[in-house]
Amino acid sequence: MGLVAHGLGGVKDLPVPAWIFYWGGAVVLVVSFVALGALWREPLLARHAHSRRVPRWLDRVVLGTPLRVAVQSLSVILLALVFLSALVGDSDPLQNLAPTWIYVVFWLGVPLLSILFGNVWRVLSPWLAIADGFVWLRERTGREAQALADYPERLGRWPGAVLLFAFVALELAYTDPSSPRTLAFATAIYTYVTLFGFASFGRETWQERGEGFAVAFSFLARMAPITVVDGRLVLRWPFTGLHGAETIPGSLAVIAVLLGSVGFDGLSRTSWWQNLLADVEAPYVLDNQGLGDLLVALVSLAGLGAVIFLVGLAYRGACALMRSTVDAPRSLAPDFLLSLVPIAFVYAVAHYFSLFVIQGQFAIPLLSDPLGRGWDVLGTSGFTPNLAPFSPDTIWYVQAGALVAGHVTGLAVAHDRAVTIVHDRQDALRSQYPMLALMVLYTVGGLWLLSRG
Repeated sequence: MGLVAHGLGGVKDLPVPAWIFYWGGAVVLVVSFVALGALWREPLLARHAHSRRVPRWLDRVVLGTPLRVAVQSLSVILLALVFLSALVGDSDPLQNLAPTWIYVVFWLGVPLLSILFGNVWRVLSPWLAIADGFVWLRERTGREAQALADYPERLGRWPGAVLLFAFVALELAYTDPSSPRTLAFATAIYTYVTLFGFASFGRETWQERGEGFAVAFSFLARMAPITVVDGRLVLRWPFTGLHGAETIPGSLAVIAVLLGSVGFDGLSRTSWWQNLLADVEAPYVLDNQGLGDLLVALVSLAGLGAVIFLVGLAYRGACALMRSTVDAPRSLAPDFLLSLVPIAFVYAVAHYFSLFVIQGQFAIPLLSDPLGRGWDVLGTSGFTPNLAPFSPDTIWYVQAGALVAGHVTGLAVAHDRAVTIVHDRQDALRSQYPMLALMVLYTVGGLWLLSRG
């Protein structure tokens, strides 16, 4: 991210060798698989997906117009502030609000809010707020706000996947992702594309299919114990929103970007990858630094794309093996896709939670001085962040624990789907052998990347 190393270091001197964690994670998954086969004999997620309405007064407050308008207004103000900071503020990323706000508070904070409170991005999105405000003004003048075109259904969520990939490519492949001026340009482009999408295809359609962040956060929100059904705020068991198939084209691409981008971030921190980039750049350091930076960015972009592709390919391969195991008449990829959602989230937790806690504290003084001009608007400029809230061992244990827990959850979601669509219990269990292998691969691979960072 260019701000600090992503909290991946400091795990070389553990009291227990790293390979024990690899084997331990694999054993936990195998034991969990056996337990699921013995105890989870029928679908449970769909059965417990029923919702319980909250008290009417709470529903009116949370979903009421006053709170929504207030939050949306604040989100637009924050977007303007972050853009202004990036455009004219201090060029030092550590003295400018934009890099910390975009890469830490927004990119790491909203996913956490999504799994706790549901699809909060529908209210927090400044772009949707701008579109809502435009529609409201247009309707008040007696004109109807209509989409300019019908959305091609064959595109599915591919536009969202492309925009999400563009963001992670800026974050992980560009040579200077924390440059405030670069972020100002990227924010302006994304704002234009998003508002154009809303105008062209309608707010709901583009929010569900084309707005990259909205699509990604909506997947994570399916794990939340809170959701909205028929305009009412309701409670449900966590993870029950992950039952069922996901048939919209491009859905796998979105989840692969979420999962693969974090995997590539871990890979990019290894000495092997750093040496590779150094070898690519070395011939041009003295004579043509610009060309060297371009080549490094292209190699990083190719690496990012390759890891994302391999994540999707491994999942497709596991689903093909499952299909052959039970002689299914169609692809099973849509049926088990949502089992990857918890894994995508815990990968982010494992890689970034220390960054979120440590670097996120810097947002407090930066909010008082967003442009780096020596201001103290909120009286928080003197706040001193705690740069060592965790020991390196604690960080590693949280990382390893999150990865294993997330993969066990994914295995349970996949098992629930298997006993739903495969009527014979033994066939359902046998069909999950490839999924178990996939989860072990993802777990051990994730732990290895963390230990190499």
